[in-house]
Amino acid sequence: MFDNEFHTMTLSEDGSYTAYSKEYDEHYHSTKDGALYESMVKHVIPAFKFKTQEDEIIILDICYGLGFNTLATLYHHKQNNLTSKLKIYSPELDASLVKSLVDFSYPKEFETLKPIIKALSEIGVYEDEYFYIELFLGDAREYIKKFTDKFDIVYQDAFSPSSNPALWTQEYFTEIKNALKSDAIVTTYSIALATRLALHENNFFIYLHRGEKYRAATVASLSPLKGLEKVDMQHKISCNPDAQSLRD
Repeated sequence: MFDNEFHTMTLSEDGSYTAYSKEYDEHYHSTKDGALYESMVKHVIPAFKFKTQEDEIIILDICYGLGFNTLATLYHHKQNNLTSKLKIYSPELDASLVKSLVDFSYPKEFETLKPIIKALSEIGVYEDEYFYIELFLGDAREYIKKFTDKFDIVYQDAFSPSSNPALWTQEYFTEIKNALKSDAIVTTYSIALATRLALHENNFFIYLHRGEKYRAATVASLSPLKGLEKVDMQHKISCNPDAQSLRD
């Protein structure tokens, strides 16, 4: 059984299950937006809008959690008959959570991905013709420091800044910046000014990502992006002169 003293499954509004973390006192996804829907519209779709022509796409998924962002990426790849090679690297602090995912009630869209879920839960690595996925069980920030100029996409999907501030600080986003290619895309559900300030102070361009049936999110890049609503950070700062980014 997946439910235990640390996690309980929760049905979200799109019909897919997420989980509630008793340690962090938060759900892994917005129960209103829906677990699968949130992964698709806040992370996978906006990122792949700008990454369609590459032969190889390298992704950093912060943090693996229930695996939805990684699995939704594979699902999107298969559904759209993409031919790019995907490499996904994902740190996760909770090793027992990863082991328990073989018993999680995933949506029907992930049915064909069950062998991948099983391999990742049991040995933390999966590889085939198109996909290479590697889980790292430990501190995300120590893991990120291994990489330089590596990633095309980052899914910034850690627990909220109030619950897990170490993965939202200015210094953390400096480490992320160092691991990115110059045209990489960062997606996150957070629209908090402190989060955007931490990105801005690392010279990211920041964009509002919004649409029907989900709450607004953020897309960021070290290079300008077309087709998104740019956030005027100077205006935000002038209207909130006391606002600060989180710091280590």
